[in-house]
Amino acid sequence: MRKFALAALYTGLGLLANGASAQDMDALDALRLGDMRKLVLHSSAMQGSDIPFEAAEGGQGTLEDFEGKWVLLNFWATWCAPCRVEMPQLAALQKDYGGDAFEVVTIATGRNMPQAMQAFFDEIGVDNLPLHRDPRQALARDFGVLGLPVTVILNPEGQEVARLQGEADWAAPEARAIIEALLAGS
Repeated sequence: MRKFALAALYTGLGLLANGASAQDMDALDALRLGDMRKLVLHSSAMQGSDIPFEAAEGGQGTLEDFEGKWVLLNFWATWCAPCRVEMPQLAALQKDYGGDAFEVVTIATGRNMPQAMQAFFDEIGVDNLPLHRDPRQALARDFGVLGLPVTVILNPEGQEVARLQGEADWAAPEARAIIEALLAGS
């Protein structure tokens, strides 16, 4: 069974790497193994959001600030136990893939004080993810976030192409293969 799963994984990755469009989400279906089975791929890109959030460096930001990149957008909170597990994995994705074509964007939604957010990151050893806030949950509501964590994948045009509700193992080979396939198709 493991050999079959790996064959499907690399077949799907190979299809994307050999010229298929990264926006052809059907090709990504073969990569949805393990926790990535919970990743819902949309048949067509959905509108993103222009609702502002409180940027880590002060002032307001919007998701438009990240257009031109694939974005793994993670909604989290300091009280969220699964977020504590996921956040170091997301930090590793940012370390390994972050740059001109990809970025992990983390937004704490609800009542998360900046000092508590920084303490949360310090406790779990995360130092490369942004401490953006959505204190009134306006952005989260616009995305239909009902529980945490929620991870949304946005294409370089800022449109939602996939969503994962709940905790996932973002360090797993299949999660990394999906990111690599998206980047290979850009």
